[in-house]
Amino acid sequence: MTHPLIAREQLYGAHNYEPLPVILVRGEGVYVWDDAGKRYLDMMSAYSAVSHGHCHPKLVKALQEQASQLNIVSRAFYTNKLGAFLERLCTLSGFDKALPMNTGAEAVETALKAARKWAYTVKGVPTDQAEVIACAGNFHGRTITIVGMSTVPQYKTGFGPFPPGFKIIPYGDAAQLEKAITPHTAAFLVEPIIGEGGIVVPPPGYLKACAEICKKHNVLLICDEIQTGLGRTGKLFAYQHEGIQPDGIVVGKALGGGLLPISVFLSRKEVMDVFTPGDHGSTFGGNPLAATVALAALNVLIEENLIEKAAVQGRYFQEQLKRLRSPLIKEVRGRGLLIGIEVDARYPARQICLKLLQHGILTKETHGSVIRIAPPLIITAEQIDAVLQACKQVFAEAEAELRLR
Repeated sequence: MTHPLIAREQLYGAHNYEPLPVILVRGEGVYVWDDAGKRYLDMMSAYSAVSHGHCHPKLVKALQEQASQLNIVSRAFYTNKLGAFLERLCTLSGFDKALPMNTGAEAVETALKAARKWAYTVKGVPTDQAEVIACAGNFHGRTITIVGMSTVPQYKTGFGPFPPGFKIIPYGDAAQLEKAITPHTAAFLVEPIIGEGGIVVPPPGYLKACAEICKKHNVLLICDEIQTGLGRTGKLFAYQHEGIQPDGIVVGKALGGGLLPISVFLSRKEVMDVFTPGDHGSTFGGNPLAATVALAALNVLIEENLIEKAAVQGRYFQEQLKRLRSPLIKEVRGRGLLIGIEVDARYPARQICLKLLQHGILTKETHGSVIRIAPPLIITAEQIDAVLQACKQVFAEAEAELRLR
């Protein structure tokens, strides 16, 4: 029998998600609890949005204090919170300027608009002929424009026509990037690690080669760090593993400390200065509440050494997952605490996730064959061991079922 709370959500909500059958009511640190009081280890972190852990006390305090003072006034006025947040983010990242929005998709749209206007006003591309190159298997959001450059049929079917101006190339092949560039190319938009597309790590040197190619052809390199940024991979940003500095990045998810949405497009002055008053905006973008929480989230990230912890614990987690040696595990890949377990097609990844749910582990499959492992960056070795023990049992159960078929 369907739980009344699940039935209500299914009755009144659009069916654009297929949640696992668990009703969550509370969270703290790496744990969440369901309506029956059962505790789970969260290996999803809301797609990296809860990198600091659930209800981090410093972030909750910042939210509560600001919520009692000033929340939303729109960018029609200055506030005493936005500047400090933008300065901190620009200083940490090494970019000149930032443009705040709310969701990751909005930040990507902002980056696309910036790249196109830069192409027309700075590079000299003829009006309405700017091109943006993206990669097969990408996931940059779900707006009409963004899904138009997706290669996943489900994201596009029934939603066309799509805006023109995009080229798609294979991921991980820098030679294909250079081949695709024309005098009209404005930017190359790329995930340092493909997230939603299956936790795909490119070959070593890929981003560095792409950066050199973009510089050679006067093309903007824009990295989508919405899932990979803010410590997730063991560096502040994933592109830093290759020692490069792109022309722009988009950041979101963990920037809101797991409490509320805030996203940002960051770039150098030459790019950001193409915007003039009225060109672009957001009623909620950069609001005092979000700016306060985001500044606190950045400070906690640094003060509590979460980036270094992600590197150490991520290395341990991957090493131990690879030792499971189940015939159902085809590959373990990732960087830091962004890990994907690719499973044999004989046993759907969703079924593995449902079994892990029974063992008190929350995660979700992507693309039918990959299980995500992306816990809060505060996770300990002991908590990782608990997840590993559950994985060992679940894969053994799945193997036994296959033998009985």
